[in-house]
Amino acid sequence: MKNNIRIPFVQLESTLGAILQKSGFDSEKASVCATLFAKASLDGVASHGLNRFPTFLEQVRKGHVKVEAIPEQEFSLPVMERWDGKLGPGMYNAHFAMGRAISMATENGMGCVALNNTNHWMRAGNYGWQAAEAGCIGICCTNTIPNMPAWGGSEPKLGNNPLVVAVPFRNEALVLDMAMTQYSYGKMSIFEKEKASMPYAAGFDSKGELTKNPIHVLAKQLALPIGLWKGAGLSLMLDLLASGLSNGKTTREIGLQGEEYGISQFFLCFHLEKLGIAPLELDKKLAEVVEDLKATAVFEGMEVSYPGEKSFQRRKENLALGVPVAAEIWEEVLQMNG
Repeated sequence: MKNNIRIPFVQLESTLGAILQKSGFDSEKASVCATLFAKASLDGVASHGLNRFPTFLEQVRKGHVKVEAIPEQEFSLPVMERWDGKLGPGMYNAHFAMGRAISMATENGMGCVALNNTNHWMRAGNYGWQAAEAGCIGICCTNTIPNMPAWGGSEPKLGNNPLVVAVPFRNEALVLDMAMTQYSYGKMSIFEKEKASMPYAAGFDSKGELTKNPIHVLAKQLALPIGLWKGAGLSLMLDLLASGLSNGKTTREIGLQGEEYGISQFFLCFHLEKLGIAPLELDKKLAEVVEDLKATAVFEGMEVSYPGEKSFQRRKENLALGVPVAAEIWEEVLQMNG
């Protein structure tokens, strides 16, 4: 977004935490949520970080996000648990659920958590980084309100249902964080505000023609599925995986509410050392793959990067120089803090 300014990460994190406490969050919950919002912007994903913060507080005011809610366990095995999120803050619940999956994996080699009745987890990649930093391969997914058409459809019936796969790598990680739409709605909203076209086709207009204009795509939520019919099929299966294992709502049921809340999620962790996999040996294998990938021939003006590489680079830069934030959104947030 244009008219960015830079704010020190610590200031961003503490400001958001103070506002959350004023909004009724206890100190621990406010700290977790503020950190996750701030980390998203730190890694260059402002669309699911600071930019989404005012909308999140609106959900709190509407009562869709219950600030006092604590997840409640419904089912337990040594390697699998099911929890009711009680409509609590989505990022807090997701961080908690991934933490439970990590704990089980540390004890038993793998751990799985299915979570129902929760809310938007904001930046999905945060939970992949959480798993990788604990020495785990992490996989997680969520369903959403219907906001993507089935292949050949002219109305949104599927969710963009983000998927994350993370693998520890040295002091970093390979973290794939992708929605089932070619572009997230947060990213398209940024381009819409800047009155800019997307680099590639983003979805369909009202006549069913592919378009790069985010205004046409956002008008009827006709985002392009990744991989065309393959992305549409994967979206459906991720919805069934998350809602089926959690005994929670499907994308269809969420759509009947008219607003996105009470969604379903799934978290899976594999602890490398507990499974007899030497981290240094895996690092060596991954380094060979990454070096080969980076050495590939490229078309003019293009470059190749692995999942998570740009996030880690932006993180280092923004820790040193300050986190880029949209000036008007930062001003709005500061007014919330009085």
